[in-house]
Amino acid sequence: MTGVSVIQFVMLIVFGFAAYLFKALDKMGSVSAVFLGMLILYFGGMYPFLALVVFVVMGVLSTRYRYSDKLKIGIAEGKKGIRSWRNVLGNGLAAGIFVMFEHVFQQDFLWAATFASIATANADTLASELGKILGKKPRIITNLKPAKPGSNGAVSFQGELFAFIGALAIAFIAAEITQYKWQMLLATLLGGFIGCNIDSIVGATLENRGIVDNNGTNFIATIAGGIIGGIIFLALV
Repeated sequence: MTGVSVIQFVMLIVFGFAAYLFKALDKMGSVSAVFLGMLILYFGGMYPFLALVVFVVMGVLSTRYRYSDKLKIGIAEGKKGIRSWRNVLGNGLAAGIFVMFEHVFQQDFLWAATFASIATANADTLASELGKILGKKPRIITNLKPAKPGSNGAVSFQGELFAFIGALAIAFIAAEITQYKWQMLLATLLGGFIGCNIDSIVGATLENRGIVDNNGTNFIATIAGGIIGGIIFLALV
């Protein structure tokens, strides 16, 4: 599964332009998304690329859900929800790294790592964007103290449920890439869900201390979620 056809290249350009047109990404964000998509397609093929597309679509929809309400109470994503190239790399670079390793070593556990990293990003986005507006009684994940909606490291039951749904959406796609379908699905689901909670832990600690920003937090979480997904897959097969 290597190479990018002319049709796929045109599809990438259209995807990047659509992301910019619908104000999901700014100009540099759209350009970086095209290059990242090209990398994913070249080294991994359509399934991981489809997972990225699902992540982008679900992310845009969840970000725009009740955006005016989020804006009123000060918990809305900045720049009217338009993401930059930093957001793109923070959420997608880990998948690019894992898929290149899979291309070289051709091991299914690296597919699990690839999809679990995307599942982490999707789970975190849904948990954050929907959990902070629909979640009840959020608490800081490291000490369980009550927190304001949208606080770094804040989690709620509703947010955890959205995280599970976000990871599961990617897990269904991951299961199609291997004969070990239920193992891949479970590894991706758990890797993504655990990775999302690692994001909250990093947010409550390193990000709150100014050591990393939100994009750094996302990158750490997606790397961690991918590694966990790969380890779980190895334990299951």
